[in-house]
Amino acid sequence: MSWKPKIVAFCCNWCAYAGADLAGISRRQYSPNIRILRVMCSGRVDPALILKCYEQGADGVMVLGCHPGDCHYLAGNEEAQKRVESVRELLGLLGIDDRRLLLEWVSASEGDRFARVTNDFVARIGELGPLGGGASDS
Repeated sequence: MSWKPKIVAFCCNWCAYAGADLAGISRRQYSPNIRILRVMCSGRVDPALILKCYEQGADGVMVLGCHPGDCHYLAGNEEAQKRVESVRELLGLLGIDDRRLLLEWVSASEGDRFARVTNDFVARIGELGPLGGGASDS
């Protein structure tokens, strides 16, 4: 049996989650390795939740939110960017390659973009291999 990456995607309810829905409705193929968690705003994704994903066996984590200037909560995506940057620093301290964490902006009308972003990230994680795969990840 070959290894398949486990990916968690935190998706903003208003944009990225709707983009995922559009991808499905439009029959755009994206990896079944992704587990989508709907959040009201990408800015509410706590860094501890991201780290918990890795602790529980995720090989990669995505935070997908509204494009800058389009946040339904005004500056939630700016908060998401700050939080993801802080997690990147922690990943480095933990010896985890920061390419295993992705922050991207996907609007409700971008089903194609959602599929492309997620498939590209799954391919990247596939190249990096399993997170707990032995030696240091960096």
